[in-house]
Formats: sequence, C-alpha cells, structure tokens
Amino acid sequence: MTAVFQPFVNIGNGLWALLATAVVWIFGQELAPSVLLAIKTLLLIICIVLPLMICVAYLTLAERKVIGWMQVRIGPNRVTFFGIPWLGGWAQPIADGLKLLVKEIIVPTGANKFLFVLAPIMAIMPALAAWAVVPFGPEAVLANIDAGLLYIMAITSMGVYGIIIAGWASNSKYAFLGSMRSAAQMVSYELAMGFALVCVLMAAQSLNLGEIVRMQQGNYGLLNWFWIPLFPIFLVYLISGVAETNRAPFDVAEGESEIVAGFHVEYSGMAFAVFFLAEYANMILIATMASTMFMGGWLSPVPEALVAAVGLPWLAADGFFWLAVKVSFVLFCFLWFRATFPRYRYDQIMRLGWKVFLPLTILWIVVLGAWMQTPLWVWWSPL
Repeated sequence: MTAVFQPFVNIGNGLWALLATAVVWIFGQELAPSVLLAIKTLLLIICIVLPLMICVAYLTLAERKVIGWMQVRIGPNRVTFFGIPWLGGWAQPIADGLKLLVKEIIVPTGANKFLFVLAPIMAIMPALAAWAVVPFGPEAVLANIDAGLLYIMAITSMGVYGIIIAGWASNSKYAFLGSMRSAAQMVSYELAMGFALVCVLMAAQSLNLGEIVRMQQGNYGLLNWFWIPLFPIFLVYLISGVAETNRAPFDVAEGESEIVAGFHVEYSGMAFAVFFLAEYANMILIATMASTMFMGGWLSPVPEALVAAVGLPWLAADGFFWLAVKVSFVLFCFLWFRATFPRYRYDQIMRLGWKVFLPLTILWIVVLGAWMQTPLWVWWSPL
C-alpha cells in the first residue's frame, strides 16, 4: 500500500515545498511559520469536514436502504449517475441536497430573523468542532490535547442551544413545544452520558482519547477492550446517544399529535437541511466515540495467537480500517433501532433517563472504583 500511495505523497511534499517558498516570499521569514501553521490547520480541517459531509449524505441513503431491507421494501433505486444501472439510488443524497439548496428559505413574519438564521449554525457547529480531538489512528488527530474527553463533553453540550433557539425564534407555539421537549430530553440523557464518560476516565486514567485507546491494547484483541468491564455503561452510552440525537424510538421532538415536525417546523431549504446534517453528524460522532472508548478505536479485534495460527498478519494490523468497521457497526445499530422499536411516550423516556440510567451509572462508578483496587482488575497491563 505504501508503494501505491508514494507518488501522491511525493506530489504533496512538492506542492507543500512550493507553497512554503511562496509564503516566505510574501510574508517574510518571521511571519512565514505562523502562516504555514494556519494553512496546514485549515487543510487538515477540510480533510476532516469534507469526508464527514460525504459520510453524512450517504448515511441517509444507507438508512433508507437498510430500513427498507428490514421492512421488506425497496428503498431508493432510481436516481443514478449518468444512467449506470447498477448505481441505482447512489445519487439520491446528491439529488436531495440539490433540491434543498434551490428551495427558498422562508422566514416567518413574527420571527427573530437573526436568531432564526443562527439556530441551524449553532446546531451543527458543535457536531463539527468535536472532531478536532477525535483520533483516527495512532498519530492521526488534529489536536492531540490531554483534556480531549473534557472538550468533547463541553462542546457537544452546546448543541441544545441551537434547538432551543430554533423553537423560540420561529414564533410558533408548535415549534416552541417541540424544542422544549427535545431540550429536556437532551439535557436528561447528557447527565447519564457524562457519568458514563467518568467511568471511562477511571478505567483509562486519562482524558486523552488517544491514550484511552492505547490503554485497551493487549495480546487478546477485543478481550482487552473496555466494553467488558464497562458493559452496562457501554449500553447506557449507546442508548443515551440515540436519545441525545433525537433518533427513534426517542424522537419525541416530532409531535405526532400536532401534525408537525417539531422544533424545525418553520424551516425550509438549506436551513432545514442543516438540522439534519447536524443530526447525522452527531450520530457518526457518537458512534466514533463509542468505538474509541469502549471498542478499542483503531485497534485490531483479532488476538495475536489467532493471527499466528491463521497466518494472516494483516488482521492484526491496527489502523483506521478497524475504526471504520466499528463505527459502521454502531451506526447499523442506530438504524436497526429505528426500524424495530416503536416510539416511547415522553414520560417513559424521562423515567428511563432519570430513574434507570442515572442511578445505574453512579452505582457503576462505585463498583468500578472498588474493582480497580483488587487484583481482578487486569485492564492496565497487557493480558
């Protein structure tokens, strides 16, 4: 693989050297390092955000196809690229995006126009900013900060403001009620998710996401991962992530009895689309965080003994491939839940968050603290 990509690496190095020379000539020797650092950071951000937006678009297609398969339906199979038959449906996300792009954004007469436009931005901003500390590989991370887990908790908690502002700025009672339901649900399950992350912090003894992955290394593959000692917390985090993103069966923001779509009922065009971009970006983020903290991140799940017996060394190679497989599995579970479970009542959702998940996470913190003081805790050293 290195030989295949080496020509592209050489081209990239040559272009970067040419750019560095131009920057030095324009800005001088003193400012050139700062300017090059800003350009490099911007390019890395583009390299993260652009593939993420493509994944968000095609996650919508995957959702419609997977749920269609589960419910014995067809799903999108008409929109294609240049009429190629076996690509039926693959251009559907692009067609949907273009349709929303050309639609008019109508601002209600009594709405606060500034906040009405700001709300979608505040909804998607945390979903994108959180990726700055997510490790994609042993050295592949934009900002390798020690407080990465704390940063994730802080930045993702801001997403609720976009939903509240959207409901209030629309000057619609239906949108306001939907935003209040959604905000209460998100805040309730953020508590359970926060305590779940405390358990991960205790197990890994670090807030650095890369270090959390490295603490799950060992000779026994997936048996070294934190999903074993933190299995109840893993389930709590996964289900809370479904509720946090307002996904079925926790999508109480959509008031079925009100015949409206919830907090974004007054939105149209790309302003409407941005809310869904934020929802699906948050789904991918939560799947990535679950894979990183409980399922070993980029680590291979195959034990070394099995690799030696089978004779396939590539199975033991750690890298982005394994992270992508784990994220895809968690996202499949998201879609599976939507196709399987009926929508819960609002009181059931609140009861689950406050009376089940929150006490369970607090109890497991105590159990984990006691467990870690015994010889039975073996997740700090390679097994």
